[in-house]
Amino acid sequence: MRELRSQEPGTGGSSRNTPVSPVLDRLAHELAGRVKLVKVNADAAPGVARQFSVQGIPTLLLMRRGQVVARQTGAQPEPALRAWLEHAIADSASAPTAQT
Repeated sequence: MRELRSQEPGTGGSSRNTPVSPVLDRLAHELAGRVKLVKVNADAAPGVARQFSVQGIPTLLLMRRGQVVARQTGAQPEPALRAWLEHAIADSASAPTAQT
C-alpha cells in the first residue's frame, strides 16, 4: 500500500479546509486498499514540513515503504490530481524500493 501525504496549511485551525482536501478524500476513498491518505497541518508540524522539504502548500507526497516516490505541489483540479496519482501509483509499482 502506498501512503499519500498532504501537507496543508492550518486554515481556521484545521487542515481540512483547503480546496484540495475534498478531492483527496474522494480519491482516497476510491483507491482504498491501494493508498492511505495522511494529512499533515504544516503550520502545526513545521518539523514534518522541513523533513520533506515542503516549499509550497499544498504539497502531496506519495510514499512507498517510507520513501517518497512522487511529489506534487500546488492545487490542481480533480482530473489532474487523479491522473497524477494513478500515474505515480503505476510508476511506484514498477520502481525498486529499499527494503526495511
